[in-house]
Amino acid sequence: MLTEERYSIILAKLKSFETVKIQELIDITGASESTIRRDLTELEKKKFIKRIHGGARRMERKMDEPGMGEKSVKNLHQKQRIAQEAARLVEEGDCIFIDAGSTTSHMIPYLPDQEIIVVTNGLMHIEALMKKGIRTYLTGGLVKPKTNALIGRGAIDSLNGYRFDKAFMGTNGVHYESGYTTPDPEEAQVKAAAMSLAREAFVLADSEKIGEIAFARFGELNEAVLITETLEENAALYKDQTSVKEVEI
Repeated sequence: MLTEERYSIILAKLKSFETVKIQELIDITGASESTIRRDLTELEKKKFIKRIHGGARRMERKMDEPGMGEKSVKNLHQKQRIAQEAARLVEEGDCIFIDAGSTTSHMIPYLPDQEIIVVTNGLMHIEALMKKGIRTYLTGGLVKPKTNALIGRGAIDSLNGYRFDKAFMGTNGVHYESGYTTPDPEEAQVKAAAMSLAREAFVLADSEKIGEIAFARFGELNEAVLITETLEENAALYKDQTSVKEVEI
């Protein structure tokens, strides 16, 4: 079977199913495991698929954005561990920004019982921060119903009144060439503004975000420390550009 035929079969399979295993592709194509692995590597370089352990996953479309309900239950254990590691970086007296997002929301229970200040554009964070007794400021801006994030000029204007010790950001995509990305350009502007106002910035991303590219970029890799699970594919390409804090799951 020709290489292009195998590519077509792999992409057709991923059009019907979100993921596919290497063994399935071996069975369908009759090719060897080493051949299928080379095919997947090439398709990933062309940004058609994303390699995962034991197979491949289709790339998200640039404007795809799951709602908070879907995001809050996906990869829950990984997000909790990443968030726990991020919360350990918060010290007494810190003024921090916590970005709207499902992974960053899991930081709140692990924040230290010390005097800190939190600024956030995430409406979903408020109840947990209040229960924790943390002094909290909410940005202005337009409410984005799908993610409960405050975005737009109002959010950026209010952010400009603050300076942060640390900013903790969520993301939809992390890529060694395209940096940190999110589907919504307005939300990207808020993220970029918050990062620029912080002495240190951290991006929290579970492994499914690694290699993904969404529509709007909000930062280069070297603008933030990446907190994620162990990098398997192309690890050196990420570590050459920024500090990576790998979390054991």
